[in-house]
Amino acid sequence: MPAHEGSRAYDAVIVGGGHNGLVAAAYLARAGRSVLVLERLDHTGGAAVSTRPFPGVDARLSRYSYLVSLLPQKIVRDLALDFRLRTRTISSYTPVERDGRPTGLLVGGGEQRTREAFARLTGGEREYESWQRFYGMTGRVAQRVFPTLTEPLPTRDELRRRIDDEDAWRMLFEEPIGVAVEDNFADDLVRGVVLTDALIGTFADAHDGELRQNRCFLYHVIGGGTGAWDVPVGGMGALTGALTAAAREAGAVIATGHEALRIDTDGRTAEVTYRTPDGEGVAVARHVLVGASPQALAALTGDTPPAPAEGAQLKVNMLLTRLPRLRDTSVDPREAFAGTFHIAEGYVQLATAYAQAAAGDLPAAPPSEIYCHSLTDPSILAPDLVERGYQTLTLFGLHTPARLFTPDNDAVRDALLKPTLAQLDAHLAEPLADCLATDAEGRPCIEAKTPLDLERDLRLSGGNIFHRELSWPYAQEGTGRWGVETRHANVLLCGAGAVRGGGVSGVPGHNAAMAVLEGAEGF
Repeated sequence: MPAHEGSRAYDAVIVGGGHNGLVAAAYLARAGRSVLVLERLDHTGGAAVSTRPFPGVDARLSRYSYLVSLLPQKIVRDLALDFRLRTRTISSYTPVERDGRPTGLLVGGGEQRTREAFARLTGGEREYESWQRFYGMTGRVAQRVFPTLTEPLPTRDELRRRIDDEDAWRMLFEEPIGVAVEDNFADDLVRGVVLTDALIGTFADAHDGELRQNRCFLYHVIGGGTGAWDVPVGGMGALTGALTAAAREAGAVIATGHEALRIDTDGRTAEVTYRTPDGEGVAVARHVLVGASPQALAALTGDTPPAPAEGAQLKVNMLLTRLPRLRDTSVDPREAFAGTFHIAEGYVQLATAYAQAAAGDLPAAPPSEIYCHSLTDPSILAPDLVERGYQTLTLFGLHTPARLFTPDNDAVRDALLKPTLAQLDAHLAEPLADCLATDAEGRPCIEAKTPLDLERDLRLSGGNIFHRELSWPYAQEGTGRWGVETRHANVLLCGAGAVRGGGVSGVPGHNAAMAVLEGAEGF
């Protein structure tokens, strides 16, 4: 393919300056390749950004994605990222009313304390012992599977042999996760707490025969080889800021406000046409790495797009003047909100919410999870806000597929937010509204994002936070050696829609860079 007049040649052009694109850029630039990153927005980071959403309030919230677990330390070390993580001391708190009184299940704070919490809730040792066995199993699977994410794709049989536990393989890879939950746990609340990891951003029933929920569960329990979910110090923007710095220091050119419009390739050389504030340009490259969704990739190359995968989440960001008091007075709110605070997530409640949403109705008792970033990392708040006791809350609603919002996104968002917050209020000793801070214009500091909002803001097809349905972390027909390959030999997918993508991991960016470098003879 002849070079376009006035174009500039690069070894690699990366479409999209999200965290995965930045990872790929940093690896390739550190390997001595000339790299251009084209980012449509006026900033890098994609969904992994920190913003001040409330006018006049110095609080930097992780607006879209908010926790880091799947990011391998290998990437942090390889790229010498100036970036820190903190582990939450409390795993989760789930309030419930039993026998007419408020109580709950607090997981964390040491083995003895967790054992006692299970005993108070269930009246015995059985559920705690089952919990220990079950998560002992997932921990062993995590240790074996997580390191493979930055290696060439294993075959299904190779991964099965690596796990070396037929019961674990059956529970996680072959049977709907609902079977394992029901076989291992008897208490409805405990069952629900376990199941929630299978539903984050995934619209599925516990017994879905396509095992969407299993794939989601697997990615949520293998993070870091331990399953622990870590808090990025400084918010998600600190991670992408470190990645941006690493890519630039290695020599990558990062062009914000540059939107890729078209990719033309003959398999050896590609031309990327892009729009700038001043007109259009063309970059020529040996390889093009696309951090956008598979649907966006198809639009750029002119290929037939895959069917979009529907997003199914409600993201709510809040700033409070103080944490609300709980009806369950046995738990300190600072502990309850430090981990994941589960709301309306009993096992039966989750099944009911799914059935209602699948029928086209808003869940009557919307399930959701909350956590408080600022308890673990107060640096996202200005010092005066910290001194005055302000805290952030992040709520992630489940079983809210994009289809529910298509009639009128704004109206449905408001209609859903009201019962979602009501479910939280049911466990509080004071209304959440009394604790909300106000911005410079006197408005409550709360914002909600639906799948359609994410599609508009970030161009996520269907508002799916994983770009498409999550994949098994092993090779299947057509996946290629690294899981980033496309039908065009020199065009790779380096975003969340790659095999082993989804979440804030950097894994697709790493693997796309490795695919380029591995085949670099004569590059």
